Amino acid sequence: MANQNPLPLYEKNWYKHNYKRVTESLLLILLLLLLGYRVISVNNYSFPWFVAFLCESWFTISWFLTLTTQWSPAEIKTYQDLLLQSVQELPPVDLFVTTADPLLEPPIITVNTVLSLLALDYPPQKLACYVSDDGCSPLTFYALQEASQFAKFWVPFCKKYDVQVRAPLRYFSCKPEVSTANNTPQFKQEWLEMKDMYDNLSHKIELEASQKSNPCHGEFDIFSNTERTNHPTIIQVICENKECLEDGLPHLMYISREKRPNQSHHFKAGAMNVLTRVSGLMTNAPFILTVDCDMIVNNPKVLLHALCILLDSKGEKEVAFAQFPQRFYATLKDDPFGNQMAIFIKYLTAGIAGLQGPFYSGTNCLLRRKVIYGIFPNRMENGNNLSKDELEQKFGDSNEIMKTVAHALEGKTYLPNDINISIAVDIAAQVSSCGYEHGTSWGKQVGWIYGSITEDKLLGLKIHEKGWRSELCTPNPIAFTGFAPGGGPNAMAQQKRWAIGLLEIFFSKHCPIFGTIFHKLTLRQCLAYMWIINYWGLKPLFEVCYACLLSHSIITNSNFLPMDLGICISIAFFVIYKIYTISEYLAAGLSYRAWWNNQRMTRITRMNAGFCAFVCILLKLLRISDTIFDITKKDVPLTDDVGDVKDAGRFTFDESLVFLPDTTILLLQLTTMLIKLLGLQPLISTHNGSGVGEIFCSIYLIICYWPFFRGLFEKGKYRIPLSLICKSIILTWCFIYLCKTTMDD
Repeated sequence: MANQNPLPLYEKNWYKHNYKRVTESLLLILLLLLLGYRVISVNNYSFPWFVAFLCESWFTISWFLTLTTQWSPAEIKTYQDLLLQSVQELPPVDLFVTTADPLLEPPIITVNTVLSLLALDYPPQKLACYVSDDGCSPLTFYALQEASQFAKFWVPFCKKYDVQVRAPLRYFSCKPEVSTANNTPQFKQEWLEMKDMYDNLSHKIELEASQKSNPCHGEFDIFSNTERTNHPTIIQVICENKECLEDGLPHLMYISREKRPNQSHHFKAGAMNVLTRVSGLMTNAPFILTVDCDMIVNNPKVLLHALCILLDSKGEKEVAFAQFPQRFYATLKDDPFGNQMAIFIKYLTAGIAGLQGPFYSGTNCLLRRKVIYGIFPNRMENGNNLSKDELEQKFGDSNEIMKTVAHALEGKTYLPNDINISIAVDIAAQVSSCGYEHGTSWGKQVGWIYGSITEDKLLGLKIHEKGWRSELCTPNPIAFTGFAPGGGPNAMAQQKRWAIGLLEIFFSKHCPIFGTIFHKLTLRQCLAYMWIINYWGLKPLFEVCYACLLSHSIITNSNFLPMDLGICISIAFFVIYKIYTISEYLAAGLSYRAWWNNQRMTRITRMNAGFCAFVCILLKLLRISDTIFDITKKDVPLTDDVGDVKDAGRFTFDESLVFLPDTTILLLQLTTMLIKLLGLQPLISTHNGSGVGEIFCSIYLIICYWPFFRGLFEKGKYRIPLSLICKSIILTWCFIYLCKTTMDD
């Protein structure tokens, strides 16, 4: 398995964006000048002025974090042909797919992800796909059973005609791939037959879902008397390549871990730890590929590209995981919801790749099993130096688990004939129980770490703290594609969950600052982690405060923005920043409209989801309430191009309080503009009256909140619920009343 060739299997090249560096440095200087202006403007000192100084100080820190994060971007080039020449035998790989709710995550999406994994360009006898169903759904199990039968025809078809996109949902949504090899009557006939088979598969799954049946006979007897949060462990071998055939299918296993109402399940992190133990007993592959249920394979050679990094003579000693970036298909034109993250991936992700390495994203990532078991890079050559007592203390009292962990740490892999998956099922059920982790290091020192609902970022952080590096793998064509959530409740719930999880990390012993002081997290990598925590979790608080200052100044006929020559600093920053961001989008081949959509959605998302997340964390720190894990709803895309679907880009609402901050801010800005137009401000002000800057910023915010403004007058799901509007009116009235009170004082 080791690299027998001294030549590197991949190259990492750092490059410079001199224009970006100069512009970003200029913007940082302007922010520092603005802070200096506030310090020397003694005559303007007031409480709003002080709050503005705090907010602008934080904005300056935020920009510094952005600058240092993307200062030295890097890119990776892999040599898969050299890998096949250098490595005597490709290593086994375990594939983890997670799903949690058949209603929010339709089984047909999970099925397509699994089918794309089963059809990877990799020896099938060395692959094992484990599907974790935290919803304990017989429908998901049924869908996987039917998919395994379809895979017997689909996988050979893909490999025969070298199909690139190996998820039938996407493959059949567009015209057949045309090449010399498949431009034949035989291919066209087989293509039609495969499409009919897939349509039949989809119909059977939809029919089963519509009947909402819960069969309790035959193979489904295991689901009798089960509830989503109260059931025993269920492990079923759906497909097993017993003869280790090179033209067979990979192993396919269904797992639903035990759940009990009075036991903590640790959300997705708990499910991943169960998958790690179960797969260790069954196949114990040295590498683990983690994929969300809606991320399909777009490049069938993804494992070869990632293994170029992990099996490289240098990477084998230093690199813990290879992370593929998240990309999306069936996207809307001009990104109306700002969720495709094209610029984020191009600049910031590449910048982080030039540091200690990209964050673990929870999906599209190939990890070393050794690293999951907590090994440090300086102990890689020593292998397993743990005694039996230490193994039991860390990994539990299962002799089989201790044996597989010892083998993994020593670098031993099972031979195909050594594996008897059917026998391992009973033992696997024991280590999937709720009580197995009690008194062990699971979730503390080994496995996915508990303590945050963004378990991916926390695991990546703990890995980097040990001194490991990670690498960003960007093959062509791109490795994985998913379907981004639309605008509205789903997107806001997802963003809120990310923000809550990142804030949980910040306000805990896992804070990246401690990782740099006491562990091996590099300073700039620490700043990169602080950037993502700040971007989603901390900065929204200051943005909301700044928006409230605008209204306060207009209502009280005062000012907090610089006056006289000082306003030139703010104007210069605003103009240069806008030109700079527009140039980024145009350089990436995006439109002006895409730039504007991302600008306004950044305001909307952060000040909604981010601010709500901060409130949730505050309530948790005060022990008033605890955080919950909201599953993001996945909708099945109809076609590859949904740009012309009616109302596809319209914002939707529900009664969730996550929409309350932005609705309130919009009503507040509209009310203050009305007060200004009607001349209801006080005639005398000790601060020269509200200036043009405050009025311009307030109008700019109203324009950014155009989807919410429309939501005040629309119908159905496109309208902001009346209950939210009433709550926002009350909060707006309270704010105006407080402004009037402070003015009278």
